[in-house]
Amino acid sequence: MFQNHPMGEKIIDFSKQSMPIFGKIKASNIEVIVMKKLVVEFSEERLITPSGLSLVGSMLGKRDFAKKCNRMSVSAKRSQPQIKNGDILLTYIGLLCQGKTEYEAVHEMMDDPEYYKMALGIAYAIPSAETLRQRMDDIGSSLRDTILQANVDMFKTYNIRPTALENGYVPVDIDVTPFDNSKTSKEGVSRTYKGYDGYAPMMEYIGTEGFLVNCELREGKQHCQKHTPEFLKETLQLCHQLTDAPLLIRLDSGNDAAKNLGILIEDGSWFIVKRNLRRGESKDDWISLAKECCKDIRNPRDGKEVYVGSSWKDVTYTDDENNDKTMCMRIGYEIIERSIDKHGQFLLPADIEANTWWTNLGATDDEVIALYHAHGECEHYHSEIKTDMDVERLPSGKFETNELVLELTIIAYNILRMIGQESLKSKKAPKTKHVVKRRRLRTVISNLILIAGHITSHARKVVLALGCSNTWRYVFMDLFQKFALA
Repeated sequence: MFQNHPMGEKIIDFSKQSMPIFGKIKASNIEVIVMKKLVVEFSEERLITPSGLSLVGSMLGKRDFAKKCNRMSVSAKRSQPQIKNGDILLTYIGLLCQGKTEYEAVHEMMDDPEYYKMALGIAYAIPSAETLRQRMDDIGSSLRDTILQANVDMFKTYNIRPTALENGYVPVDIDVTPFDNSKTSKEGVSRTYKGYDGYAPMMEYIGTEGFLVNCELREGKQHCQKHTPEFLKETLQLCHQLTDAPLLIRLDSGNDAAKNLGILIEDGSWFIVKRNLRRGESKDDWISLAKECCKDIRNPRDGKEVYVGSSWKDVTYTDDENNDKTMCMRIGYEIIERSIDKHGQFLLPADIEANTWWTNLGATDDEVIALYHAHGECEHYHSEIKTDMDVERLPSGKFETNELVLELTIIAYNILRMIGQESLKSKKAPKTKHVVKRRRLRTVISNLILIAGHITSHARKVVLALGCSNTWRYVFMDLFQKFALA
């Protein structure tokens, strides 16, 4: 275990280490615990940890995404110019699917580059970290349209459609989530509304599964409504390619603007948009209106009254042809008056809370409120991107390169989401205590992407063997037949 160092010090030889484990034997009806030793040593066998990248490569290889990217010219002055841009993007998507964003993580592929090339469909070679950084900087945001369309094509290839709600509408949640990049001097990093320095990207999810359709990297100080009309139009166009069902767009109060409402009306989509109180409006006005007109008054406890109902107001917007249009719009409201707080303390004056929403739904007031509250589920999707995939502290100091990282995250995120949702259909999936409707991305990465396998070459075939000790091997086989052999 110990070897003599030339300088007279003792060093440890890690090529053969052992650690004690416990075993049990029985002798003369007496159970005796004896210590066994587990020997750890290096071998020449090809044991691969992220065997699930074979699923990722299969899903990426069934479209011409890499071929389109390869058409971009590569400067001969750059290092490794023989490596095409398609290989660069495939490599980085492979890192994202493992929950890694740093360029240096590509060094982990160098121990067995043949497997990673084969698994991800890389044509020439795996780039070095320096080449990966340089080429990502060169590409920047130039491939945005190509990436967004490749994402849509992936859904069409496997005939995967976003699941609708019980009312038949497909939910589309649009929200801003700040990325904490504090203590950095990256381009575009500035103060966010969360109180730290970073970015404030806008994300768009579709379906009850939370598939990611569109995103836009923004400076931290940028108001959420800036450039939102253009983003909204682009998002609607992508969503209509994914489903023929009616869309239900849900937006927070930061995007309460007549311009947005006009875009949704002209598109023919249904929507619920959290509404801000206008100038001249006050909470007292709303409580007076509610007491005068509301017929649905509830008393959940002493000192608390809830008024639920709808009102109507004209909204004027400008369409794409610069024509002004006015429409009478429904305002759903929930007005809460508290004269006694939950601790029994009397409040003078009473505390008034006014929640209002723009909507064109014909649903009941309670259904409108419940549908908007379900919009909060997109916070879970934000969390999976920022923590499970580790895409919060973006790797580059250049804004356009970080845009590319976020756009590639769309494809990587949806690949993991598709794998997770399809794994739920496997009858051999490990049993869970509760009914699972959506697998968290961290579960997909740890159990299906980072599943260990043994690589052997025989009879002109490369075989990836999964050990009998992993209960997820049956699910993996079902997924492989779905995405690789279909």
